[in-house]
Amino acid sequence: MPDSLDFVLRLTVFCITHSLLAAPRIKERIEHLAGRPLAGYRLIYNLFSMLLFGWVMLAWQSTSVIYVLPGVWSLVLYGLQFIIIWAGLACLRQTGLAGFLGTDIASLHERPALITTGCYAVVRHPLYLLGILFLLLNPVITTRWLVLTLFSIPYFIFGALLEERRMIRLFGDTYRQYQRDVPFLLPRLNRQISAD
Repeated sequence: MPDSLDFVLRLTVFCITHSLLAAPRIKERIEHLAGRPLAGYRLIYNLFSMLLFGWVMLAWQSTSVIYVLPGVWSLVLYGLQFIIIWAGLACLRQTGLAGFLGTDIASLHERPALITTGCYAVVRHPLYLLGILFLLLNPVITTRWLVLTLFSIPYFIFGALLEERRMIRLFGDTYRQYQRDVPFLLPRLNRQISAD
């Protein structure tokens, strides 16, 4: 099998598995089979996802370089990627980094709060937006990176759409109002700030 096809197949397996295991129904079925709520489900899910993504990235390691941004411009893009990582961590701190990672076992059974300030006042899915920007701003584009980016962008959008459905089930009209007030994934450039 060609290395490129192996990579695409692994990436497909990752996307399907990652999405299925994140679905509330699948989690409920796994907990039903276990006969009890699994307090560490989120942590196990994250660790498994990291291992699975590592398996994906082990494929197709020797790919051709399509483009390298020359000189200082490479450093500029690496700097922007660093800022994106920092912004992503700020967003995660806002929603609770320990809860996201699955290490805050006490809060796992609490109803989550709807966060509409900070990162979440700019777009409803800032982590997906930052992920897309990180991929697009890589100064070294290899064939594998290009395929990863082309796979990831629709996957992030699909994940955001699924998250929208879950949030409507959780928060109802409050979330629908949030949808009217805050853009989905692309910030409004002409957004006017109203005085309180």
